[in-house]
Amino acid sequence: MTKTFKISEAVVRRLPVYLQVLGDLHKRDIQTVSSQELGNKLDLNPAQIRKDLAYFGEFGRKGIGYDVSYLIEKIRQILKLDQPLSVGLVGAGNLGRALCNYNTYLKDNMKITAVFDAHAPIVGTKINSLTVQPMDSLIEKVKELNIRIGIITVPAFEAQNVADRFVAAGVEGILNFAPVILRVPEHVRIHYADFTRDLLSLAYYLEKEGETENEPVVD
Repeated sequence: MTKTFKISEAVVRRLPVYLQVLGDLHKRDIQTVSSQELGNKLDLNPAQIRKDLAYFGEFGRKGIGYDVSYLIEKIRQILKLDQPLSVGLVGAGNLGRALCNYNTYLKDNMKITAVFDAHAPIVGTKINSLTVQPMDSLIEKVKELNIRIGIITVPAFEAQNVADRFVAAGVEGILNFAPVILRVPEHVRIHYADFTRDLLSLAYYLEKEGETENEPVVD
């Protein structure tokens, strides 16, 4: 009987980081890379990198390292980026438009394929090749385009309603930029991207006047 185990979220979140660095190496025609070299570039323990990758298979060769092209292919398969993956976005404000503009330059199978907004003056306008659709068409379009991931970039008070619509349409994962905790069924995965929270927590680490490196650390 095959033993099954759950891969931790921390491991999954590191995979795109590995992929990004490997992509840079590939552009520079570097064919092989060791875990030590990857660790140096990412400020990670090489043993951690080897352990992360070992959860999914044996990709390296002792004394040689990893074949860059092969490892890129395998990580893309693990992340399901080897197949088309449609994304829907709700909220065609400044942030939503910025994400759509960034989406234009992505050379990947994951693409924002539909944008929605509840404000009449915005509906029908274009963001590059995408036409902003009314919210009433969300469920139909999500099913028509086989959209599996939704992005929410609306104000906090509107976010739960958008999440509910995404869930009703059959979306399996949501990336939420609104500063609010959302309630979704267990089968829907939700990730939060909160700029304000990250910015405020970053302020804690700024050097404070009068503090010294010799001050005691409280556990």
